[in-house]
Amino acid sequence: MIARLSILAPLFGGRSGADRVVPSTGPTALLTMLTAAAMAFLAIFALALAMATGRLADRWAGSLERSATIRISAPADQIDRQTAKVLEVLEQTPGVEFARATTPDETRKLLEPWLGPDLPVEDLPLPQLVEVTQSEAGFDAEGLHLRLAAEAPGAVLDDHERWRAPLVASAERIRAIGLLSLALITGATAAMITLAAQAALAANGQVIRALRLIGAEDRYIARAFVRRFTLRTLAGALAGTFAGALAIALMPAAEEEAGFLTGLGFQGLQWLWPLAIPALAAILAFVATRMAAFRVLRTVR
Repeated sequence: MIARLSILAPLFGGRSGADRVVPSTGPTALLTMLTAAAMAFLAIFALALAMATGRLADRWAGSLERSATIRISAPADQIDRQTAKVLEVLEQTPGVEFARATTPDETRKLLEPWLGPDLPVEDLPLPQLVEVTQSEAGFDAEGLHLRLAAEAPGAVLDDHERWRAPLVASAERIRAIGLLSLALITGATAAMITLAAQAALAANGQVIRALRLIGAEDRYIARAFVRRFTLRTLAGALAGTFAGALAIALMPAAEEEAGFLTGLGFQGLQWLWPLAIPALAAILAFVATRMAAFRVLRTVR
């Protein structure tokens, strides 16, 4: 326990005389804070992208998994007869939980986003649609297709699998890209903080030698760098996280009609995830700076 507390001392201990070894202003200080802020800002969007695409994949998989559509294209005088036949076949098909024919008003609403609200549905040779809901066990799509071809030649079965699977796969890949972006951001942040810490240590080589001459140990010298660079990173990450969360909050609210772009953000308890970014950035800075400090101190004699 004592060893663990000694490791955390650079973060929570008071300011020591060794802090003067690390320049409080200058290129390294500005670089560290700006890097942390920029990376935290980008991490917010990568995290939002990953979560939004995850929700999208789940919604597509869940809402379409048990649904199917039958499209009936036939002469006007045969539409009603074939629709009745299709519904009769569906009632006799194991695995069909529910089926119904859409009304002209529903067809008009489906086409309204593309053709406008004043579409004369009754005057157009549009196919009749039948919505089908499968049971948990599902139905034999191939067998139903063959029976419909025999008893209702104008009916075509679409179980949505042909285009549902690619959509879900695409959403899953985008989510993977978002998580990969988070990993790359983490690596880039660690590299920049390490370079900044090494530059600060190299610039103060003479001061480090003087401290050693009066008896300062490497742990004492490294503590100043670890503490100051960790706090700089934490301050920059807090600013970047706040700016990123504000940008996400100002985006359009998620609307089912608008699709994916208006759903890019966090929902409910997902807003707690951005709070972890500054803490993770500080931990990353602590580890990276500590390793860099002791590595450079071994070379300074």
